[in-house]
Amino acid sequence: MKEIDTRRRVVLIEDDHDIAEAITYHLEKAGLQVKVARTGEEGLDAVRKGVDLVLLDLNLPGMDGLEVCRLIRRQATTAHVPIIIVSARADEVDRVLGLEMGADDYVVKPFSLKELAARCRVALRRADGGGEAPQGYRDENFEVEFDAFTVRYRGSEIRLTPKEFELFRYMVERAGRVLTRERLLERVWGYESDVESRSIDAHIRRLRMKLGAARHHVETVVGIGYRFVKDASAGSSARSA
Repeated sequence: MKEIDTRRRVVLIEDDHDIAEAITYHLEKAGLQVKVARTGEEGLDAVRKGVDLVLLDLNLPGMDGLEVCRLIRRQATTAHVPIIIVSARADEVDRVLGLEMGADDYVVKPFSLKELAARCRVALRRADGGGEAPQGYRDENFEVEFDAFTVRYRGSEIRLTPKEFELFRYMVERAGRVLTRERLLERVWGYESDVESRSIDAHIRRLRMKLGAARHHVETVVGIGYRFVKDASAGSSARSA
């Protein structure tokens, strides 16, 4: 009888053979199962077949990596899969754009394979809910189920990516408290990151877009950071821009 492979499944979308080989070797040594795709189209096909994590290069032949990211996020069956961009594009504008397109993390080449494996473990743990007991948050407007990764605003469900959910969860658990960008980066990402703390702004913008009519509950405290407020009209020192 054929033994079932219970390792977590990673789809690596990378056209450079040497880089793909090095990443595959290191991640499989760390206990993960890696499927390599050389093009965006091949990667999308592999993701649709089932995956726990996507590692995505941006400079791909044919379909650009950002478009791949957008398409993964657009499909209901893959919208919640964690995505880590692994790219040689080091400019802040590229990092912010990648995060705005729905990526959960951004790693710049060249990088440490050990660090990449650690980021993969963090992303998978976040997607699993960190093994915590079922908990939730409720007020007159919101119903948040931590174990089910579900957010409802006045009865209507809001679909968030794993990283957006973790960011929102961290804020609602500390309702009314001002959280600096650096603290959000440390607590939500769970490790020291070379991603600029200002890239948190990209996640906040995307989160607000998803919240729609509820976006004003996430307030900007000018010069400091952000906070979640139960009464969106109560903040006098904050802006929601």
